[in-house]
This record gives sequence, structure tokens and C-alpha cells, in this order.
Amino acid sequence: MNQKLFKYTLIALFLANSSLGQITIDGKEIENNQDHSLITNSEIITGAQQPNLYLPELKGKRVGVVTNQTGITNGTKIIGKKSCNEKTGMGSCAIFEQISIVDFLIDNGIDVKKIFSPEHGFRGDVDAGETVKSGKDIKTGLPIVSLYGKNKKPTATQYADLDIVLFDIQDVGARFYTYISTLHYIMETAAETGKKVIVLDRPNPNGHYVDGPVLDMKHSTFVGMHPVPVVYGMTIGEYAQMINGEGWLANKAKADLAVIPLRNYTHQLKYSLPVKPSPNLPNDKSINLYPSTCFFEAFNGSEGRGTDKPFQVYGSPYLKNMPYQFVPKPNEGAKNPRFNGEICYGEDLSDADFLSEINLEWLIRAYNNYEGKDPFWIKQSGAFWIDKLAGTDQLRKQIEQGLSEAEIKASWQKDLEAFKKIRVKYLIYP
Repeated sequence: MNQKLFKYTLIALFLANSSLGQITIDGKEIENNQDHSLITNSEIITGAQQPNLYLPELKGKRVGVVTNQTGITNGTKIIGKKSCNEKTGMGSCAIFEQISIVDFLIDNGIDVKKIFSPEHGFRGDVDAGETVKSGKDIKTGLPIVSLYGKNKKPTATQYADLDIVLFDIQDVGARFYTYISTLHYIMETAAETGKKVIVLDRPNPNGHYVDGPVLDMKHSTFVGMHPVPVVYGMTIGEYAQMINGEGWLANKAKADLAVIPLRNYTHQLKYSLPVKPSPNLPNDKSINLYPSTCFFEAFNGSEGRGTDKPFQVYGSPYLKNMPYQFVPKPNEGAKNPRFNGEICYGEDLSDADFLSEINLEWLIRAYNNYEGKDPFWIKQSGAFWIDKLAGTDQLRKQIEQGLSEAEIKASWQKDLEAFKKIRVKYLIYP
């Protein structure tokens, strides 16, 4: 761990565990207004909202920014007032306009050379799996380099005019959500070309638990690159440290990495995202269900794309004895949803309890009620898609063998315990 990353980690740990008051870092006083019993969503301070910790590093440097619509921070324009503490109603604080991290950097005189965009694009409006085109940002005129098109890994040429790469994307804490794969490749090219990477940390809305099968590396793909469980319980900054520390980059290289930590955050805090992270995760419910319901991408049916409840419902024309009905239709998040215009039968999970573990009962129930002539599991490029999402072929085989949820989960425990011992080395927050 380099000295600056070590320093920032100490800041986060101190803020997470100290009583009210001030501390001094590099001769500067930093307020620590943390009382865990009173923390609210609005009191969590993201890495992007602490420019004093990263703007000095960027001054005079040529900067590339990896971001999308979730990379927002406070602008200078005040648009209202609010209670400083939502629970006590005490104090009055300004509400600042939220602007793109790219605009914020430019406003502060940073030499931003280009934007790198992940799956779903810079504006976050491209369908899942759809190729993202490179282009130019209309507002700033900056070139946008797609990392979900011709190449998912930046080329050395694309880094040639940069000194530092700044990463600011909101993750949702599920292994098959591809922003962490983009992070891997950003770091890998940086290590190969001698460029620095700064990650502006953001909360993980599914950071309160660890669950699921640990990926078998023979099933490693862009929807799962590392030997971690489906739900890994880490912020994207912590995850970046793990990529580096575990030698997962090509040739076990290590990137010159710095993480700008969150303030007032613990893994057990519920966090409501201010911006939807992708077209089909529109709200807190879909994000909480996603680690469980994304498995429905892999069966001959619908995971709710093309409805107003993506990843909150599932169904198929071949589950006719199930109670709920819906008809997928093209919408903003799904231009051509599976079973477009057909009645799908299944379940509405939008009122399900808040999850702190993966639910397999829904997938098992769908498998047991399926009556289609075509196989339940779909294939992509000749391989079962469920094996890629699960990171193993065992989940598919266990469901086919009739194992219960409890029996399947019991088979995960040894690997989960081993992963947790690795994970703890890279945690910044309690």
C-alpha cells in the first residue's frame, strides 16, 4: 500500500471510529461529526465530495476520467435549504446543485483530456449488453472513449496523453455488475503504462452482507473476473485495493492506486442511491433484489426488463400455474425485451422483505414449475449463461438435482469463509 493510500485509509478509519470533534491531517483540521445512531443517507460524504483530498493531486496533470451518470458531486450553486440532521431536525444546511464530476473538475481548472465510459454509456441510457459507441461529449467537447465496444480494456495509446486516471462510478455490490470489471482493466493498463489511478469511493447499497458461490476461475468472464462471491460486501474503493493486493492484474502487476475514502459510512448503513446506476435498476428495491433476481437473466423467461419493475418481477409464458402476470414491452431500459408483447406468468417480488442474503427459493420455484418445450436454462455462445452469472456450474446442477436452498447454501460456506479472511485485509470501513 503506497503512503498516500495508507494515509487516506487511516483518515477513514479514524473518522469511522472517533468521537465527535476534530482531527488534524497534514496540518489541516478535519471535522468528524459522526454519531452512528444519527447518520442518515445525506450525511454520508462521498469521495467526490472531498475535493481537498484529490484536487491537489490533479493540478497540473493530464487527467482521464472514468465515469457515467452516477459520478456526481456538489456544485457551487445553492438550490435550497434542509435540516442538517434529518432525525433531530436540528440546524439548517444548504443544498447544492449536483453536477458531473467532469464538469466539477473543469470548473476547478483541471486539465481533463478525455472521458472513459463503461457499460450503459456516459449518460447511462444504453441497454444492457448493447455496444457503447465512442464519441464526443456535447457539453464539454471532450472525447468519450467507450470501454464497452471495440475494447473493454483501455489501450496504451488511449493512456498515452494522460498522467492520472480518475475513477468515479457507483457500484451496487454484485459480482456480475460489470463496473468492477471495468475498474480491473483501468487499473491493469495503468500498471502497464506507469499511470496513477485515483478511485473516488462511493457507498455500496448491498455492502451489508457477503453471500453466494465464489467464482471458479475457469468461468471467469467480463461478468465475473475474480474469485469472489456474488455479493462481496465491499465499496468500490475497497475492491480496488483487493484487486491490487491479491495480484489479480495481469502478470501480478500493481497499479499506483489511491482511494479517496467515504466519511460517515459503515457497511451496515442503508444507502439510497441519488441516481439510478443503470437503466434497469431504477430504485432501491430493484438494487436490493438484483443479486438474487439477476439469475433470471439465465432462464427461458423474463427478469422484468420491459416493465416498470425490472428485477422486481420474473416470469415466462411457460410458468402458467404461477399467480402473477405481466407483458414485457419496449421502454427506456429495454428496446427489445425478451418475450416482447407476450404474457409472462411468475411472481411480483416488489413487496418482498429487505434482503440481507441471496434468495434462491424464487429461482428453484421457477425451475420446478417450468413447462416449456425448450430448456429452462438459456445458452449464450454455446455456454449456459447461469454458469457465467453464478461463476460456477454447480448452482445449475444443484437445482437440477433437486437440492434445497439450505443445501445449496451450505455448499458455499467453506469458500465464503476463506473469502472473508481475504476481504478483511482491504476493508476501510467497519
